[in-house]
Amino acid sequence: MNVVVLQGTLSSDPVSRVLASGSVLVSLELTTVVDGCSVSVPVAWFDPPLETAWAAGQSLLVTGTVRRRFFRTGGLTQSRTEVVAAQVVPTGRRRAARAALARAVAQLLPDGG
Repeated sequence: MNVVVLQGTLSSDPVSRVLASGSVLVSLELTTVVDGCSVSVPVAWFDPPLETAWAAGQSLLVTGTVRRRFFRTGGLTQSRTEVVAAQVVPTGRRRAARAALARAVAQLLPDGG
């Protein structure tokens, strides 16, 4: 089972680009606190809805999965571990945040909820 729930603050403005496939990729860098220390978590969000005009400092809730991807650069194989977002919701939108959490929790339950 691979389910992630992450709450944090955007470290920088989101970066959007169109892939060769035509899909849109939005890259987010989310800072969260773990055991009193700040941790930066890269988030990849494919084909998000159009209303994603967020800026650095925005507090977000992310649900999704963890992925490690490999790529070659400069003749070397590199890897990056990131969260692939299924849903991203501003934490101020309480009802939407609760719904996103409920969907993530339902994935953890044997009967799907």
